[in-house]
Amino acid sequence: MIAAIIIGVIVVILIIVFIAIYNGLVGLRNQVKNAWAQIDVQLKRRHDLIPNLVETVKGYAAHERGTLEAVTNARNLAQSVATSGGSVPQRAQAEGELSSALARLMVVVENYPNLKANENFLALQEELSSTENKISFSRQFYNDTVLNFNNKTQMFPSNVVAGMTGFKAAEFFEVKSEEERAAPKVSFTTPPQVTPSQGPPPINPKP
Repeated sequence: MIAAIIIGVIVVILIIVFIAIYNGLVGLRNQVKNAWAQIDVQLKRRHDLIPNLVETVKGYAAHERGTLEAVTNARNLAQSVATSGGSVPQRAQAEGELSSALARLMVVVENYPNLKANENFLALQEELSSTENKISFSRQFYNDTVLNFNNKTQMFPSNVVAGMTGFKAAEFFEVKSEEERAAPKVSFTTPPQVTPSQGPPPINPKP
C-alpha cells in the first residue's frame, strides 16, 4: 500500500514537471515567433522605402543605371523570398544582398552634392537610417531569444520533453560576410568647413 502511494506521488510529480517544462518551451517558442515578427515589420518597412529612394536618386543620377538596377533587383528578391515563406537563413541571405546593394548606392550618392541636399532625399535617408537601426536591434533581440529557446531544447531534462513533443531548434538570423554584417551607412550630413589656420600673431620687435 505504501509502495503504491509512493509510486503514485512520484508519477504525479513527474507529470507536473513535464507540464511545467512543456509550458516553458511553448512560451519560449512564442517569444521566438514574436521576436521574428518584429524583424519582419522592419524589413517590410525597408522594402517600402527603397522604391522612393531609387526614384529620387534617379532624378539626379539617371546614368548610374547599373547601381540603381542592382538595388531594385535585390529589393525585389528579398521581397519575393519574404512573401514566398522563405526560411530564416534564406531571408538573411536575401537581406544581406540588399544591404550590400544599398551600401554601393550610398557610395555613388557621395558624388552628387545636389542630391544630398534634396529635402525629399534627406527625409528618406532619415527614415532608412532609423529603419536600419531598428533592424539591427531587432535582429540582436531575436538571436538572443533563439539562443535561450535552443538551450532549453538541448539541455536535460527539457530536451527529453522537447524530443517527445516535437520541439525543434530555431534558426538564427545571421549575416555571412563582413560587408553584409555592417548596415549601409546613410548619413549625408555635410562636413563642417575648416578654415585655414592663420598662425600665431606677429611679434612686434622691441624698440
